[in-house]
Amino acid sequence: MTAVKFAKHQRCLASILLVLLTGKAWALDAASLNTLAAGEVNKKIAVVEQLVNAGDAAALPVLEALSTGTLYTTETGAVVIVTPAAALDALTGKPAAVEPLEKISINNRLRQHLNTAIAALRLAAPDRALRLAAAMELQKSAGDALLPLIERRLQQEQDAEIKSLLRNVQANLRLRAPERELRLQAVKDLARNPSNHIKSLLLARIENGADGKPAEPDAEVRQAIHSAVAAIDRELKKVEYLSHLFSGLSLGSILLLAALGLAITFGLMGIINMAHGELLMIGAYATYVVQILFKHYWPGAFDGYLLAAVPVSFITAALVGMALERSVIRHLYGRPLETLLATWGISLLLIQTVRVMFGAQNVAVDNPSWMSGAWTVTPGLVLPYNRIAIIFFALFVVALVWVLLNRTRLGLYLRAVTQNRNMAACMGIPTPKVDLLAFGLGSGIAGLGGCALSQIGNVGPELGQSYIVDSFMVVVLGGVGQLAGTIVAALGLGEINKFLEPYAGAVLGKIIILVMIIIFIQKRPQGLFALKGRSAES
Repeated sequence: MTAVKFAKHQRCLASILLVLLTGKAWALDAASLNTLAAGEVNKKIAVVEQLVNAGDAAALPVLEALSTGTLYTTETGAVVIVTPAAALDALTGKPAAVEPLEKISINNRLRQHLNTAIAALRLAAPDRALRLAAAMELQKSAGDALLPLIERRLQQEQDAEIKSLLRNVQANLRLRAPERELRLQAVKDLARNPSNHIKSLLLARIENGADGKPAEPDAEVRQAIHSAVAAIDRELKKVEYLSHLFSGLSLGSILLLAALGLAITFGLMGIINMAHGELLMIGAYATYVVQILFKHYWPGAFDGYLLAAVPVSFITAALVGMALERSVIRHLYGRPLETLLATWGISLLLIQTVRVMFGAQNVAVDNPSWMSGAWTVTPGLVLPYNRIAIIFFALFVVALVWVLLNRTRLGLYLRAVTQNRNMAACMGIPTPKVDLLAFGLGSGIAGLGGCALSQIGNVGPELGQSYIVDSFMVVVLGGVGQLAGTIVAALGLGEINKFLEPYAGAVLGKIIILVMIIIFIQKRPQGLFALKGRSAES
């Protein structure tokens, strides 16, 4: 933008403020519409400014239509707004007759004025979303002449997030103020809201321009900017650390759900179940089926489909697991190689069965409305609700499993068989039935893991293949048959993986973790938590 154009732009914005502050109004009328339709660019800009100054409710849709290219003229000279549903008279808002239409074109200069004018109008809108979008737009396009308007809106705005954005706009505009004290205060205000955007604004003031000199002439202000940038860097590092911490906790909770069932079956029976990942996949597809049923039969209750999908995914995966144990795995106890090959073949069979039933393409499982969106802790730290829900769901499942293992007769039997199968059988415990129920429990928990996985990504026939190796690593690292070890190993691997990824990459990070586990197992074969009991100690 040339200096002359910039000066004209500033004078236009100043005229907006003059009318706003003096209270003069300009109503939307036929003359202003005709000017927008057929006037010269300078006259159109003047009308845009006058409409914004008036704060007329009818001005906003007209300006938005002009900006988006949906404002047209008819053969009779009327100005209409064309929507997907109908054509509306721009002056009255009533339906207009459909005639041959001619689009009102705009150039980049007018579009720039429109964007700023629309944002300024929306700052007074009753809808919070519109005001928020306007404040974000003004962070990019606000000129110096808008500073009084921003300060006035700051006094009237009640929403904390919008006020924070407007303060950033105010401080950014004050960075170019002629008064040195205002510029120093602006630097302090910007440093209170650390973000990469604020950092870029500050750095632009101290970087050398085309003339070899920084934009900020005062040495003390430049030093304050350097200090503010250093403080922002420290805060951004903290935000990055917290982001990695949350991502690791999220990944660890998913690994925990995937490995928890395997810890029960592998720890109790020593079965290397290569089909465990497919039980995750079955739970995910069970959730998908429940979603389809709710969409078809109970669309009004769709937000509650996930609550119904949780028991369905558990029961479906548990029944499949019990069928596998009864038909195949029961006949292979004590033969680990044959069990590994058989379960691997079963996994391929389950994958192909799902492909036949649902197709080879991934299917989408929608989040309920209460799991959509994210919690913005800071501008750089956004926590998705579905990830937060999965973390709490994993804790809930772990608590239920702990109660089952430590406060029920089945749990007592499971712990007895795990520690010494032969002695448990001599004491009258029906070990074949315990094996069946244990395998069903472990498979059902895998189904719950699949239900959780369906909320963070698409569901496909090979979903479980991505988690089977990680699940075995968690179980082996934590200690066979140890619930506490499984929890610590899953969360630990999740955190280590997320902290390694930014530096080593996803693939190399996995390799480093695998090497670390191999070294650890060489030093401590029993894992983090050794199994206690005579059988284990002998």
